[in-house]
Amino acid sequence: MTNEPLKVGLIGGGGQAFIVHPHQRAIHMDGTRRVVCGALFPDPEQAMRQAREWPYPLRGYGSYEELIRAEAALPVGERVDYVLIVTPNHLHFDPALKCIQAGLPVFCEKPLTMDLEQADTLVAAVKKSGVPFAVAHTYLGHWTTHLARHIVRSGLLGEVRWADSSYLQGWLAARTEDENPQARWRVDPKCAGASCCGGDIGTHALMQLRFITGLEPTAVSAHMDAIVPGRQLDDHFVANLRLSNGARAMVRASQIAIGHLNDMAIEINGSKGSLMWRQEDPEQLRVMLPGRPDRVYWRGAVQPDEFLGELPQWLIDEGQRLPSGHTEGFHDAMARLHRFFERDIRAWRDGGKPSTDTPPYATVEDGRAGIAFIAASVQSHRNDNQWVSCA
Repeated sequence: MTNEPLKVGLIGGGGQAFIVHPHQRAIHMDGTRRVVCGALFPDPEQAMRQAREWPYPLRGYGSYEELIRAEAALPVGERVDYVLIVTPNHLHFDPALKCIQAGLPVFCEKPLTMDLEQADTLVAAVKKSGVPFAVAHTYLGHWTTHLARHIVRSGLLGEVRWADSSYLQGWLAARTEDENPQARWRVDPKCAGASCCGGDIGTHALMQLRFITGLEPTAVSAHMDAIVPGRQLDDHFVANLRLSNGARAMVRASQIAIGHLNDMAIEINGSKGSLMWRQEDPEQLRVMLPGRPDRVYWRGAVQPDEFLGELPQWLIDEGQRLPSGHTEGFHDAMARLHRFFERDIRAWRDGGKPSTDTPPYATVEDGRAGIAFIAASVQSHRNDNQWVSCA
């Protein structure tokens, strides 16, 4: 196994794309990955110009087809080790599929695709090729998310009875899409798909629920509302869920909740206790047990105790990368996902296989589950909120 930094290619990220900047910082954070090339914009001339003007040297391509074709033709060791797709939703599927077919691993922004047919095609292509594939559900990268996962999946809260996973924002409370490009494509069905709020942030809340509990939604009853006049897609989303163990849950998302910035939270109620976590205060995890004081666990200061028992050593080590009180954040969470993905790529490149046993990031199957959830929610909303299968 070589210790050379992995080479990463960008598809998208030019213009005023927000998400490429935290991805770049995350990629470069450990010194073991670096961005080397990009097809940054749909227009070839602008793509090449932006590559020349990039803050660091970048091999520019006029289109993603050109990038995939040229990089796949290079010898192993010279080509990109994975491709990061940071385009709007409607431009995820085709470059992802072409990368898979060319044998290039993919790290794709969410939601995975525009519809379930596209998602099924990607899942089948990944299974056939075996290339590593990750979906960028950033908040899974918080260390406390992995501690919560360990607590719930180890049965320390007993059987999950109820979960409430929410993501509240207020940035679309007024009609900003006329002057804000980031808002404009999200409320356009041609670019965003069948849902704005549910697809954009509701899938994050769903993924947090699935990742921590290991439970799947089996059916959904959803309300999808366009509160701001003139919008074609939802800016407010509420879904009741039946879970695979018989429990109930709720996924709530809103982009018209004035006063909320990036307020994602989850509460899980089990037969032995409850757990609470908030993205805007991501260093702590609160556990509530009957008849006992609440326990607050802080990243960087967690050791085995009478409740937690023994913790996996990797979890302890990963939580101590920064000393307690030196706050991690959004960029660190994203870097952790790229770090986990890097490990799988190196193993795959050396003849091994990516992690398949509860991988520590969202996979293509997880991305497909998000699309199935949105498809079922749309169907439920259009049929007077009837229960619809999430298969």
